[in-house]
Amino acid sequence: MNFLRRRLSDSSFVANLPNGYMTDLQRPDSSTSSPASPAMERRHPQPLAASFSSPGSSLFSSFSSAMKQTSAAPSGLMEPPGPSSPVVQRPRILLVIDDAHTDWAKYFHGKKVNGEIEIRVEQAEFSELNLAAYVTGGCMVDMQVLRNGTKVVRSFKPDFILVRQHAYSMALGEDYRSLVIGLQYGGLPAVNSLYSVYNFCSKPWVFSQLIKIFHSLGPEKFPLVEQTFFPNHKPMGISCHEALVPADASS
Repeated sequence: MNFLRRRLSDSSFVANLPNGYMTDLQRPDSSTSSPASPAMERRHPQPLAASFSSPGSSLFSSFSSAMKQTSAAPSGLMEPPGPSSPVVQRPRILLVIDDAHTDWAKYFHGKKVNGEIEIRVEQAEFSELNLAAYVTGGCMVDMQVLRNGTKVVRSFKPDFILVRQHAYSMALGEDYRSLVIGLQYGGLPAVNSLYSVYNFCSKPWVFSQLIKIFHSLGPEKFPLVEQTFFPNHKPMGISCHEALVPADASS
């Protein structure tokens, strides 16, 4: 001990000691089990953890309560996203071209596309329609109809079309093939094909398709009435004249 006292009293020896060495020597013995010693403090981790369990649970409950209040708040930056509301689809417009003797709206009443989207029926005749068709904008239809004696004009963009009226007649002013072309130009889907509507504007054209079936299946499976086509009345008159003139009349 005297040796240690002499060495520790030497200033040069103390100066060469590591930092904090003298402080560590002044601490009480770590093996002493006093109430304030680190040994006693190391014996308390379990009670301390148990003592913090109650504040932790209360903190969690407070946090849950705050989350509930935030979710129930009508607005705010911290409001969590709620369940998305169903998107209401706009009604699909069905344009029916037919005379007024048939009310097509009652046939589609309550009907829905894919069970979700309602159908709104707009009905008019060819003579009551006008349209403009675009490459990217579809087809915009102007409908001029009489409602209770008053002429009403409405513009709308149909989603699909049903044609129940002939688009061509030999009567004056009843050639509506240009409207059929406009509907096709605008890419408007049709319940009955616009190709068939346009083709049926010419009966000889339709009959020419029947002739193809006649030659394909044969007269027994697909009988066809014999007909003759003339592009105009001139060859018809010549043929009739030649058929009536006797063979020896030319001499």
